Amino acid sequence: MLKPSAAFMTHARPRTVSRWLFAVAGMIVLMVIVGGITRLTESGLSITAWKPISGTLPPLNAAEWQAEFDAYKRIPEYTQINAGMTLAGFKAIFFWEYAHRLFGRMIGLAFALPLLYFAARRWIPRGYGWRLTALLALGAVQGAIGWWMVASGLSDRTDVSHVRLAVHLLTALTILAGLVWTALDLRALHRNPLAPPARLGFVAVVALVGLYLQLLYGAFTAGLNAGYAFSSWPLMGDDWFPRGTPMLPTALQNAVDNPIVVQFVHRWLAFVTAAGLVWLAARAVRAGSPRAGMAVILLVGLQISLGVATLMTGVAIPVAVAHQANAALLLIATVWAAHVVGQRGAVLEPAR
Repeated sequence: MLKPSAAFMTHARPRTVSRWLFAVAGMIVLMVIVGGITRLTESGLSITAWKPISGTLPPLNAAEWQAEFDAYKRIPEYTQINAGMTLAGFKAIFFWEYAHRLFGRMIGLAFALPLLYFAARRWIPRGYGWRLTALLALGAVQGAIGWWMVASGLSDRTDVSHVRLAVHLLTALTILAGLVWTALDLRALHRNPLAPPARLGFVAVVALVGLYLQLLYGAFTAGLNAGYAFSSWPLMGDDWFPRGTPMLPTALQNAVDNPIVVQFVHRWLAFVTAAGLVWLAARAVRAGSPRAGMAVILLVGLQISLGVATLMTGVAIPVAVAHQANAALLLIATVWAAHVVGQRGAVLEPAR
């Protein structure tokens, strides 16, 4: 016989905590959009120092603006690419990097302060405190990863490392996925005090691994400016894979560092990933959630369409930003479908 959940033998409020997590997840989606604009406008190296506390305030007078501009003039991006930029032009790129960093701080506060309040009031269901603490810690690490990424472009390079950019983006999306999964667990717990946490099944793992690989190559494509290499579809120029492409010494180097190879992989891995996601969507429909399944299928189709449009418009910023934003929404839908399937599997397991 099942016993009442320990979570409901306390003051726990899973519905309240769930709503808060969904709100923070929404903020992260906005952060992904701002980060995409920052990258596409080449604004990410405009702030050359990491000041977690004092950096909250922007330059407030002409002298402070000039000091920031002078610091930017010392890095390779300025000396090799943007020499002659005016102060007004610098302010334009500074805006996006500053907005990106400030919004990151806001997300940290929006997560940490309510978490402390809910813990003090004992509103967090038993067994979920460690998850939320781990997500908070990962958010703190994300700030350090952001600076680690920026630092790669301040001395020898004119841009940030595409590998570090990928780590930064995938960490943000992992936090997003963790928030949504936990919020769905808590929503289920609110509806049914006997609901066990969902389990991540085989089909969900296959779909998520495929999606993360595609997101990884999306980050490589952005970091290497590989989207500019060929703007035709489905061929790359006159070939499926361009003849005479300069190749690096090893297969791994080509898969990670060669812009043409990276664009090629990103193009066609999309369809392999889509197959796994459609498989998961079908399982979600069978598990009783046609909305989750249809959300995945519709967003997969939209994502591929936006990817093609991004190439064919020469990486027009509005289209490219929409492509990145939709990637975050697709991840949310995938987590939703995986949770539906995993929750049904957990419920059907015999009680111990």
